[in-house]
Amino acid sequence: MYQINFDKPCRVYFMGIGGISMSGLAEILMKEGFTVTGSDMRESDLTRHLEAAGARIYYTQKASNIDPEAVDVVVYTAAIHEDHPELAEVIRLGIPRLTRAELLGQIMRNYKTAIAVSGTHGKTTTTSMITEVMLRAEQDPTITVGGMLDCIHGNFHLGESDCFITEACEYTNSFLSFYPTVEAVLNIEADHLDFFKDIDDIRHSFRLFMEKLPAGGILVINSEIDRWQELTAGLACEVVTFGLENSGAEYIACGLTYDDKAHASFDLMHREEGGYRKITSIHMNVPGVHNVKNALACAAIALEEGITPEDIAAGLAGFGNAHRRFEYKGKIGGVTIVDDYAHHPQEIEATLAAAREMRTGRIWCAFQSHTYTRTKALLDDFARSLSAADEVLLAPIYAARETDTLGVSSQDIADRIEKLGTKAHSFDSFDEIETFILTNCNPGDLVITMGAGDIYKVGEHLLGNSSAK
Repeated sequence: MYQINFDKPCRVYFMGIGGISMSGLAEILMKEGFTVTGSDMRESDLTRHLEAAGARIYYTQKASNIDPEAVDVVVYTAAIHEDHPELAEVIRLGIPRLTRAELLGQIMRNYKTAIAVSGTHGKTTTTSMITEVMLRAEQDPTITVGGMLDCIHGNFHLGESDCFITEACEYTNSFLSFYPTVEAVLNIEADHLDFFKDIDDIRHSFRLFMEKLPAGGILVINSEIDRWQELTAGLACEVVTFGLENSGAEYIACGLTYDDKAHASFDLMHREEGGYRKITSIHMNVPGVHNVKNALACAAIALEEGITPEDIAAGLAGFGNAHRRFEYKGKIGGVTIVDDYAHHPQEIEATLAAAREMRTGRIWCAFQSHTYTRTKALLDDFARSLSAADEVLLAPIYAARETDTLGVSSQDIADRIEKLGTKAHSFDSFDEIETFILTNCNPGDLVITMGAGDIYKVGEHLLGNSSAK
């Protein structure tokens, strides 16, 4: 593998530089003195920001963009295959290349403390919570996160301390290229079944990820994970568990209550000899029990890293969620519009459960399934989780990196939801969904646009954001 020498900055080309993770890595290298060029299919706020900082970006992806006299190494994502015109040219010319994950792993090695947050879902939110707490404690870490955070004005922050915080995604085993000293494992569920064989294959990858921790490292793991003891047996690192009350975990949430916005309050407790000791009281500014678990993971890591209980409580109280995580968008005709990135059945279940804790009218879920592979593999699970809404509006499946429909459509989800007793409708376009909402929703109702694709445009269009049209 090509090794970047951070003492001798070179010329790096990013394929897909406008991606939320790639753009952050590009900015890290630019601030370290590297010359950055790259390409993307379209201009965006992220690419314009990089251009303003000095990057040169092509808005076509073709072989002629790759100049062997101006590129020392190329960085690309797992979504790019060897028949891609740029990557094919890189291979033909013999230019060194790194995956996004390999570059991120090399960057992590430059930091004394490298915190990696993993799990099937909750990574962005928990990484964002840790960021908020660390900034509140004036630790000034370097951060790369898969969402836009108001506290760092984007998805990346280059700090002055010897601490690095990032998400760690299991897809294509990307996280096995990382070198963390602290890991969070939030949950392990069946997902990305276009890559993994089954849940046992996924569990095996998470075990390999845990083995990346050195002796003296810290693993913070959810005690609700099935047979978590099997996954952690024999590890050289310290193992710290978190969970809800009566879970027996080392860090737990006691006396859990919710306000009318489904924001939780609880006492953070730590298990010691003779029982549990109260650390501090936590008052959340984001909804749902799933965010209580995310906050527990955040608090456990922060406490293990020496952050005070006061800073943890203040940071979590000030955390208002990353963009597209139960993000309040506005109201139209008395109908509240919320947007959420949930695209896995457990995420959907958690988001709708949080909505149920709110004092609201009917809950409408406008859902866009993400990839045909995931849809086909989890059809029944999608139907079960979505049926928690009062009514479900299904957009066409978002293909993302795929082209093969596998003979599955949103109508298949709708049919299964109907059999569970919840009304469901499949539409051919966003315009049809918007018209249906305007015609059928009443004041006091809550509409959640949900999915990892571009379903958020429905809410933004309804609220009059012309940039979403």
